[in-house]
Formats: sequence, C-alpha cells, structure tokens
Amino acid sequence: MHTSILKTILSALIASVAMAGCATNTPVLDEHFGEAVNAAKAQQTINPDASMNTDPVAGVGGQPADAAIDRYHKSFAQPPVSPNVFNIGIGSSGSGGGGTGSTASGTR
Repeated sequence: MHTSILKTILSALIASVAMAGCATNTPVLDEHFGEAVNAAKAQQTINPDASMNTDPVAGVGGQPADAAIDRYHKSFAQPPVSPNVFNIGIGSSGSGGGGTGSTASGTR
C-alpha cells in the first residue's frame, strides 16, 4: 500500500513538472502589446502639438473653396465619354519596327 501512495505522489509530481514545461509565456508578450503601433503612429506624426494651435488656417477663402467643391462634385454627375479603344493603332505607319534604326531580331 505504501508503494501505491508513493507512485501516486511521484506521478503527480512528474505531471506537474511536465505541465509547467508547457506553460505559455504570454505575460511577457503582453507587457509589450501595442508598442509597435504606438511607435508607428509617433513616426508618422509630423506635429504632435498640432491640436494646440488655435491660429486660423491661411489659404483659400470660404466662397472659392465652396465653388471648388461644387465643381468637384459636379464632375462626377456625368463622366466624360471615353474614346473607342478598338481603333488604337489605325492610321499609324504600320511598320511595327519602332522607327528608324530598329532591328526585328528580337534581341536586346
């Protein structure tokens, strides 16, 4: 009976050691979670204090900007007519040589 208790304790000890070897190391990874994103945002920010600037923006006035936006929106109302793509190359010299001095050997 004494040996069965010893075997049980020994197997529990071996199982606990084996399970400890399978433990993940995510707490170490979780410490640095998001650092790459924050570093990328910091590198892409030109002026981190831009929200503190209360000076008005200098440039285009309100009425010209409004007219420009209206023209932009109206440009999508009716798209321009595209030319027929099937007649590309019709009426060219037709030599296919690519101009004077070219060879048709196909080597470069």
